[in-house]
Amino acid sequence: MIDNGSPGRPDLSSALRFLSELIAWVATPWALAPHSVPLAVASVVVLVGLPTVFATPGDKNHVLVPVPGAVTIALVGLQLVAAAVSAWLAWPWPAALVVTAVALSTVVTELPRWRRLAPLGRDGRPSHRPA
Repeated sequence: MIDNGSPGRPDLSSALRFLSELIAWVATPWALAPHSVPLAVASVVVLVGLPTVFATPGDKNHVLVPVPGAVTIALVGLQLVAAAVSAWLAWPWPAALVVTAVALSTVVTELPRWRRLAPLGRDGRPSHRPA
């Protein structure tokens, strides 16, 4: 992980992940609102609520409902896909292109965290660490 060495300050991965989340929270309801305002509101509830409620112990300081690392990775993936797809549906192509670049950069910087959250064995399946 790219670390700036300052405790309490986000590293590049955290900053890109947060930026991607913000974009998803704005672009998704923006893309859905012309079709369904309740669906637009529901998208924000899902995109903000799920990662708030479900988290992997050790990855967050405060965990309401503990889940395996793969679930945390899937929730980040949901945010990234929502940001990129919604940007293409809602905004002009230059903005959507920038959002897609941010989402792809987030994936690259998140890979070390994802390996830590859901390590794979030599066979490519999730490894089972003793509790």
